Amino acid sequence: MHIVIIGAGKVGSQIASQLVSEGHDIVMVDNNPKSLAAVGSIEDILCVEGEAVSRATLKEADVGEADVVIACTNSDEINMLSCLLVRKMGAKRTIARVRNPVYFEQIDYIKDDLGLSLSINPERSAARAISRVLLFPAANNVETFSHGKVELVEFTLEKGNPLIGKSLMEISRVYKARVLMCAIVRGEKTFIPVGSDVLEENDRIFVAADHAQMIAFFKKIEAFRSGVKTVIIVGGGRIAYYLAERLISHGMTVKIIENSAARCEELAELLPSAIIVNADGTDEEVLGEEGIHQTDAFVALTGMDEVNVILSIYAEKKNVEKVVAKVSQISFNEMIEGLGLDSVFSPKTVTANQILQYVRALAASSELNSIESLCRLAGNRIEALEFLIHEGTEYVGTPLRLLNVKKGFLVAVIIRGKNVIIPGGDDTIEVGDSVIIVTTHNKVQSLDEVFE
Repeated sequence: MHIVIIGAGKVGSQIASQLVSEGHDIVMVDNNPKSLAAVGSIEDILCVEGEAVSRATLKEADVGEADVVIACTNSDEINMLSCLLVRKMGAKRTIARVRNPVYFEQIDYIKDDLGLSLSINPERSAARAISRVLLFPAANNVETFSHGKVELVEFTLEKGNPLIGKSLMEISRVYKARVLMCAIVRGEKTFIPVGSDVLEENDRIFVAADHAQMIAFFKKIEAFRSGVKTVIIVGGGRIAYYLAERLISHGMTVKIIENSAARCEELAELLPSAIIVNADGTDEEVLGEEGIHQTDAFVALTGMDEVNVILSIYAEKKNVEKVVAKVSQISFNEMIEGLGLDSVFSPKTVTANQILQYVRALAASSELNSIESLCRLAGNRIEALEFLIHEGTEYVGTPLRLLNVKKGFLVAVIIRGKNVIIPGGDDTIEVGDSVIIVTTHNKVQSLDEVFE
């Protein structure tokens, strides 16, 4: 597909790099020559220097022939206006990054007028992802599929976990849980496990099931943590606002520590049920006075990645049960993995993944099956895709044991109406099913790639 990306920042360059690797024709537009030079080092990307709301610039980028235009500059106004312009110039679909909460609340009202196919609020999306792990504190990360019917949970096998030293066959026999272990990250190695694989300490495990079965499994292995009741958030930005709003709606007590008095006044007005503290959240004495040693969860959301990492390490040393850090610098991910932090989220990565999911689904849609959702895990080493099965798919009705699944793929879950099926060899895929595939391969666009 011909895709134009407006904005050559970290999000734009990450999206461009991935889309080029998936075979798309990419044009990058930005008014900063240094940003374009950095992106231009990626092979097969055409760069156009100029203003995003200039018709001459957009014409040079050939937006009239674009299948998708993605506007992800740092300005919401420019993103929305450029999407309006390119639709009038002939672009088929547009995606805009809209960060201002006031704008985003109105977006559904003006979406059709702007010609928007998709709007993304990075802070709101990050807050949603963080809230999921606070609602399920035993997990490092939680992804959902089929409108919440299925959860894909990542957790780490810490010392003393009863699963250590057991094979997957033994675990299935002993615990009789209706869950499926889909993938394992062991140091630098990432693989789809088989029944004879034995789990080791510090393995990162990805498990799929519906919510009730997931809770039951974690209780059986004595890894379940009761729900979070109190949360301390350091940093009062947009993510903090969205997160606090969600957590309060679930009955949690939320305390936000923010060093700007003006922002504290805003938050106090926006979040009357939250406790707002005007103080330096990086001060050890302040954290002690505000009860870090007594809180159930701690979330570091300052504007400095390094500060968030240090605060998270400090909170873990204070034995806080659940610790979450925001890290925006994508290049930090590999370094942070080695620190053993509980849960780390990047708004930029969340945004890029949402856009990539949309583009992949658009490119992959066919009469036989279509991608409904996609998530990328473990530093993009694992992908989980949800396919909807249409009429005419050749493997419909064939038992899975008769279908040769390629190495690196796993049919993890079948959703049939209200039923969530952890499939065995005798189960079949039927028309209307949603099928979740977990894989260590990238750029998968069709179920045909899963089977021999």
